[in-house]
Amino acid sequence: MKQRPFKQVDVFTTTPYLGNPLAVVLDGSGLSTQEMQHFTNWTNLSEATFLLPPTQAGAEYKVRIFCPGRELPFAGHPTLGSCHAWLEAGGKPQGDYVVQECGIGLVKLRRDGQRLAFAAPPLRKGGPLPEADVALIARGLGVARQDIVDHAWCDNGPNWRGVMLASAQQVLALKPDAAILAGLDIGVVGPRGKVGVVGATQREDECAFEVRAFFPGNNSMAEDPVTGSLNAALAQWLIGAGLAPPEYIASQGTALGRAGRVHVQQQGGDIWIGGASVTCVDGTVSL
Repeated sequence: MKQRPFKQVDVFTTTPYLGNPLAVVLDGSGLSTQEMQHFTNWTNLSEATFLLPPTQAGAEYKVRIFCPGRELPFAGHPTLGSCHAWLEAGGKPQGDYVVQECGIGLVKLRRDGQRLAFAAPPLRKGGPLPEADVALIARGLGVARQDIVDHAWCDNGPNWRGVMLASAQQVLALKPDAAILAGLDIGVVGPRGKVGVVGATQREDECAFEVRAFFPGNNSMAEDPVTGSLNAALAQWLIGAGLAPPEYIASQGTALGRAGRVHVQQQGGDIWIGGASVTCVDGTVSL
């Protein structure tokens, strides 16, 4: 074991402890996959990342992303949090963008004022969900089938199934049934305006949508406080289908007492997913 530089970062918030926390080991060299997984499980956080020298031309660093029990090819809040930690530790990008290497390849990030934003990676799978899945999800969420007003595959590494409800109030009232939804990663989105169509004059605050993310946990459905990969895939679906404007802010974490804010912007051929990050713990870890 040796002392390695370490940060615990709160992502998608400007206020500590209101976003989604991430453990970042800034020097993961020499650690085995098993050691990385063991440390991730020990942190009891949704994800931990380990930074390594890049292996692909043009990348600033390589990141390995773990959640309890498995490694992920890509995840949004670990992408933003790892980049924040790398820059704060003195990282210098080679060009106008920070280029991160991860399991899905190269991901481009930009600085956007106080926020960082990543270009949403291509969807691995899109299009409507099978009707049998939609009916199952409705039962598992405790809503009527007709309450799901739209749906789509949102697979960009994590295999999200996205469903849209008519309102944020419906989204916040959900109590998922783990027995029915076993094995499914589900993202739920609902407009925060007073009617189903989001418009500037109908917004109750700066946020256009309320988002919740559910995935299998230990004999229950776990809920992620703020989810970059899901919001990236939701944005590609919703903007592409004309269900969302080309620029909006999504709220996530409300049901957990958090106040996550995800900034979405379509620019040219890219959809950028942005958020602020703050460092809550800065020091070393013995690994």
